[in-house]
Amino acid sequence: MSRILQPFAACIAALAALAMTVPAMGSSYLQCAPFARMESGIQLFGNARDWWDMAAGQYARGHEPRIGSVMAFAPTRAMPIGHVAVVSALVSDREILLTHANWSPINGRRGQIERNVRAIDVSPAGDWSEVRVWYAPIGDLGLRVNPIEGFIYPVTDQAVQRDFTPDANGVLAAIAASVTP
Repeated sequence: MSRILQPFAACIAALAALAMTVPAMGSSYLQCAPFARMESGIQLFGNARDWWDMAAGQYARGHEPRIGSVMAFAPTRAMPIGHVAVVSALVSDREILLTHANWSPINGRRGQIERNVRAIDVSPAGDWSEVRVWYAPIGDLGLRVNPIEGFIYPVTDQAVQRDFTPDANGVLAAIAASVTP
């Protein structure tokens, strides 16, 4: 290989290696499942639609939001691979704040991180089986009612007892910066 092409080939190799080390990127944007895994510490893998079933026997599950838990959205026709989001605050018995990725297109781009956005329990029984979630393009709660499987709780109650600070070590911010044009 010529001396001129060697630095170019090394640069391409380095970029390829970097691309393989960034698990939360897919199709050049952040996916909800790897983001939720890094935010919550819940070590489940695969599509969001599978998290609820995969959590059985590994993590406690329930229908009560807790700080640090993962809200598992059921798959629907509009959202066939489901969605997962981390509960970042409890506002009331029918309102929480979520931190998640790849929900709202922001500035026309998918795969963005949204922190502390509203989610409202709109289920008739008040059991968190249906929610509406903040949707940035309209600046309000989304119009669609989303079915919820439930909440997946971290292995210990440490996430509930500590002051929940998403991305305290800056890893996710670095990943997000790497996908920004």
